[in-house]
Amino acid sequence: MKMNKQHNFISSVTRKLNNKKSFRRMLAASGVIACSSVYALDEQFNDALRAANSSNMALLDQYQYEMQNDVLGYYPEYWKLNSNLGFQPAASIISFAQRYPQSAMAEKLSADYVEEKVKQANFSEAKPVLSYVTNPDQAESCAVAQVRAQTGDALVYAEYKDVWLATDSQPESCTGLGRMMLSSPLMTAQDRQQRLWVLLRAGQSGQAIATAQTMGLSLSLAQLNQIQSNPLEYIWNAPKSNDADYAYLIFALGRIADNDLTNALGNVQRAAQDTPQAVQKYLYRTVGYVGGTTVMKNNFNREVLNAFDQSYGYPFSPEEAEIYARQSIRFGAWESLIRAIDAMSVTQKQEDRWQYWLARASEQRSDAASKQAAQQIYRKLAQSGDDYHNLLAKDRIGERYNHQPYNEQPSAQDAQRLNQNIHFRRAFALRDINAPASYTNREWNWAVRQAYLQHDDGLLLAAAKRAHDMGWYDRAIYAADRTTSKHNDTYRYAMPHRSNVTSHSYNAGIDPAWAYGLMRQESRFVTSARSHVGAGGLMQIMPNTAKLVARQMGETYNPAALSEMNTNIRYGTYYLSMIQSQLSGNAVLATAGYNAGPNRARRWQPDFQTMAADQYTESIPLLETRDYVKHVMTNATHYGVLLGQGPQSLEKRMSTIPVRNTP
Repeated sequence: MKMNKQHNFISSVTRKLNNKKSFRRMLAASGVIACSSVYALDEQFNDALRAANSSNMALLDQYQYEMQNDVLGYYPEYWKLNSNLGFQPAASIISFAQRYPQSAMAEKLSADYVEEKVKQANFSEAKPVLSYVTNPDQAESCAVAQVRAQTGDALVYAEYKDVWLATDSQPESCTGLGRMMLSSPLMTAQDRQQRLWVLLRAGQSGQAIATAQTMGLSLSLAQLNQIQSNPLEYIWNAPKSNDADYAYLIFALGRIADNDLTNALGNVQRAAQDTPQAVQKYLYRTVGYVGGTTVMKNNFNREVLNAFDQSYGYPFSPEEAEIYARQSIRFGAWESLIRAIDAMSVTQKQEDRWQYWLARASEQRSDAASKQAAQQIYRKLAQSGDDYHNLLAKDRIGERYNHQPYNEQPSAQDAQRLNQNIHFRRAFALRDINAPASYTNREWNWAVRQAYLQHDDGLLLAAAKRAHDMGWYDRAIYAADRTTSKHNDTYRYAMPHRSNVTSHSYNAGIDPAWAYGLMRQESRFVTSARSHVGAGGLMQIMPNTAKLVARQMGETYNPAALSEMNTNIRYGTYYLSMIQSQLSGNAVLATAGYNAGPNRARRWQPDFQTMAADQYTESIPLLETRDYVKHVMTNATHYGVLLGQGPQSLEKRMSTIPVRNTP
């Protein structure tokens, strides 16, 4: 009788399922056959993903049942819930999060649900889900803040002053949070005035009018539009008798600065004449900020820093303070830099970069107390890590970076715990079946985060070792970078293809440590890496660059060759050497040029006198390139140790930046 039932079950399954993997999975789940490989069955993930992409809910129901006991078994249910997320009851999201506690997709589902509910202005349904959002990005964080505020937590506004005063591009949830803050009694008259003037400076008329209304100030959209059409004419004849006049004046000067910075610098004094001191200061702030954020268009201008100096005394927003600081660094205006850092928020001031620059500025003063304070900051930074500003601080106190390469190894117990860790198991399973990188990397990064939060260096090292051994270098680096007290440089600063990298670097006349430093930043050693602009391979070479290099080397260009490891390294090291020779042989300039183009790197060089490389780097107007140079040069310092080049100095690698057009 039992055998007949089993036979009927198998026949039923055979009729329902169309592919061999589904049939085998169902048999394994029923106990009829043994499952020899979890990963072999997890390949059904890709089939389920295709069903999700085609919105085949019936098939997803089937996969949910079949995969329920597998390491990737929560995905079909996740895709089902996510398919119509905004209309799911909160109970369904909470149920998922509780059955898969602290998991990557429970976190994502919960965060996305809160965002959807905020878009619907359904804050009550979002509130019970908030506790399951533990690692929000900027958009999710602002959505969470909106829910907290709308459901009784008015104090949340104090945490988001940066959103309140930001004028750069923000997610809609952050813009919405800013609008909500207008109704908060915690926003003082000074807060509202600062927001109004920030918005007027940025030309954001609609939000400025709404903010003005909360202050009992009526601004006319028609008047703002008329000013926009000819702001210079308005400046020359502007009335200056009340708050509305001052608001229109700030708006007009901002529009002039956007279109013609030189004209704005020439007219700011006239605009400020006969206005209250706070208005005068903000008019200068307007020109300073616009000039400081349009360096790509207007180049560096010492008058912009002068305008910032004239504006000191009126509160700075976080973004204004940073622009002021970078302008000060560019021109070596050390007292201005101290003022800019003093104007930052407490959180900003404590960042390593601003602590380093506070020390750099303080040591320029003549008094012994300031110099001693600078040395104390340097010593603290030098002892607290081995990143960019830590290494620079070591140089400032005369130390060199030199140690036996860290080689902490995970224990057998750590390796066993890795096998049992559900988060890492999911990541390795996805990698094994060649799932889309977006899923694989999310699971890996989540697993690393959980281990990092628990200061579990053993688990992180075990994960890094396994990833490194299988050639999954980018994720090995991600894990090894986050250990707290036990480190392994082999995993953190991987050196695959060593013979190729060193030989091609030496042939091109460049330091292999620098080449490795750039490669680590460009691709994390992912041979198949492709950027959104078409750069490819280990050294992320653009097709046009590869054509140029091939021509220079007397070779016929073959697009397919760029995907080949050896050719990619050979072309990349040659190109790096080529632009270094074009840029005064300077590694910092060449690094900036590799990322942003040699013409931009050259345009950012000083006009009249040489400049310290740390000043040049910190004042690079493109955030991506600024961070890129810091990371590459830091990486090169670490690789110098690993390649046996002796004690390392980041400052020495970052040699003085020459005046533009100097051979």
